Amino acid sequence: MIRSWQRWNDASRKWLWILVIVGIVASLPVIMQRVQTESSANKVEIVFNYRGLLDIASYQANPAAYLDEQLDKLKEAGVNTMAMFESTLDELSKTRRIMVFGAAEAARLTRTVVSPDSNYTYVVFTSPENEEILRPMILETFEKQGVSVAPWKYEDHEGLVLHMGVEEAVLKQLPLDPFAYEMLREKGFNILPRLSDNVPYDQELVDQQLAFYAETGVKRILFDGEAVKGFQENAEKNSLKSFAELLKKHGIGLAAIENLKAPQKGLNQLAYLTDYNVVRLHSLADTEASQDKAVLADRFALATKDRNIRMIYLNASPSKDATKAAITNPINNLVDSLKGPEGAIARMQQNGFEIGQAEAFKIHDASWQKYLKAIVVLGGVAFIALLISYFIAPLTLLTFVLGLIGSAGLYVLQPSLLEKVLALFVAISAPTIATILAIRKVKDIREAHPSLTAGRRLTHAVVLYVKTAVISLAAVPFVIALLNNITYSLVLDQFRGVSLLHLAPILLVAVYVFLYQGSSVWQELRNWMRMPITLVWVVAAGVLAVVAYYYMSRTGNAGTLLPGEAQFRSFLENTFGVRPRNKEFLLAHPLFLAGVFAAFRYRWAIYAMIVAVMGQLSMVDTFAHIHTPAVLSLIRGLLGLGLGLLVGLIAILIWHIIERCWDKWSPRLLKP
Repeated sequence: MIRSWQRWNDASRKWLWILVIVGIVASLPVIMQRVQTESSANKVEIVFNYRGLLDIASYQANPAAYLDEQLDKLKEAGVNTMAMFESTLDELSKTRRIMVFGAAEAARLTRTVVSPDSNYTYVVFTSPENEEILRPMILETFEKQGVSVAPWKYEDHEGLVLHMGVEEAVLKQLPLDPFAYEMLREKGFNILPRLSDNVPYDQELVDQQLAFYAETGVKRILFDGEAVKGFQENAEKNSLKSFAELLKKHGIGLAAIENLKAPQKGLNQLAYLTDYNVVRLHSLADTEASQDKAVLADRFALATKDRNIRMIYLNASPSKDATKAAITNPINNLVDSLKGPEGAIARMQQNGFEIGQAEAFKIHDASWQKYLKAIVVLGGVAFIALLISYFIAPLTLLTFVLGLIGSAGLYVLQPSLLEKVLALFVAISAPTIATILAIRKVKDIREAHPSLTAGRRLTHAVVLYVKTAVISLAAVPFVIALLNNITYSLVLDQFRGVSLLHLAPILLVAVYVFLYQGSSVWQELRNWMRMPITLVWVVAAGVLAVVAYYYMSRTGNAGTLLPGEAQFRSFLENTFGVRPRNKEFLLAHPLFLAGVFAAFRYRWAIYAMIVAVMGQLSMVDTFAHIHTPAVLSLIRGLLGLGLGLLVGLIAILIWHIIERCWDKWSPRLLKP
């Protein structure tokens, strides 16, 4: 019975590999549809924060003239949209449309004594035109919030008294400044309204707002604050659904800011309700706006090319420069980063983008995808079972059957979780299997031909390098097909388990190298357990721990770059158009080639594969960044393999020279 079960498990490997191949074939049409989706929107919108520009202008001797001049400069540089926040009394004051006073200031102006019974806010309109437009807007806003408003007058200027402290009154959100809105449109700018969730949701009022926006060419809105409009009252009013219906009615989409510490509440639900009429937005903080213009140009160009960004949002603010005894701002620097043959706009155009109003991806998601994905799931489970078979062969079939049952259960309970879990474990399985097969092949060749010439060792090493890469990349179709959903492209959802992907193959290959190279796993384990622990081992373990910590710290987006690494990355990007991963072509791939070359002669050299597997898993991880276009990820992986081969050949040459020197001089050095 046991022998029969063993035969079944041994024979099952062939069929599991067939299922893997079938899964790869089934994934190809799904991959094609993802590529079609990614190429369906190529317009990039350059947005400037109008509020920041107002702050800068308020420090100038002639704010209005300065504002007009800077708007023309930004327009000429390629900025085509202005982001407008819901206005406030403070913002209207900066534009000189109103003047705002507290109780003490108003008392001084009117030469009266401050009343102990009132701490009101006093608003004066600076012209009859401003009063005509702004009075109704201010009245409606504050009265809706239960604040009493009364007429007030200062000399010949009409005004209002708001029965609220000035500190609180200036925080209240008003509609967008109608004067600025019209002025910006006359200058040819599109408007990106920034809406907050600070006031009660009013369906009728929102409908009027969106109708006005649609009539004036607004195609997209961006939310201000930690939640989308309507989120706070969604439980009582179902306001998100109502808001989504209005957005669809008026043809207005959303913008999603990348790399926020926490996603804006309700954005995922609103995106779903609007059929994912969403574009990704990259925001440049005002503290970063003074960076070198070449750095900024690189940043903007890479954001659009590498991360499906379709809106670049520029912030700027005034700052005090004590060395110049002046108030400075980064507007000229931002303009320079956009303009010219090396500027961001020219580089984006070279990459196939055009400047215009950003458009959402046209989603290609045919109904037949779900049937092909079922086949992909079958192949994915087979891939995982194959990994188990190389460690615990008797569990191969059992793993496959349990994997199918578990997949069916997860599909019923939470299909998205099934996709993530399966994609992660396939991504771990492929590079691990590929490296294990390479280790086995090296062992077989060394035992069959213990005295290979350097030329044959080189040939075998290169062939094995290519074969291993092909097997590792076999995981890619599964990852793409399983995670082919617009939510991943928009980073509304993400591939999980990146740290595990970077660690598990290394640990599994280490286990295989240490325990599966002898006659028995248990015998090898006993040998290692009996080995005395020396100071050298302790030091080595400490060094490995530090290296492992640094390696894991580099797996995310927040890793610290080494000195000069940023410049080297920029050089690679500008030279090849797509930056290969340093750890692949400078470390892991060359180490694989040199390690295999050496292992054909020296058994201990096979330990290099524990580190070399990093290159294999890194290639797969590249495709787990679903917000990066699949074609670009493929180019990055192939470029890493090509450069890794060149560096690896140099490493082999150096090793061969060392070998020859050792062969020549070691007899004399070791002679007693």
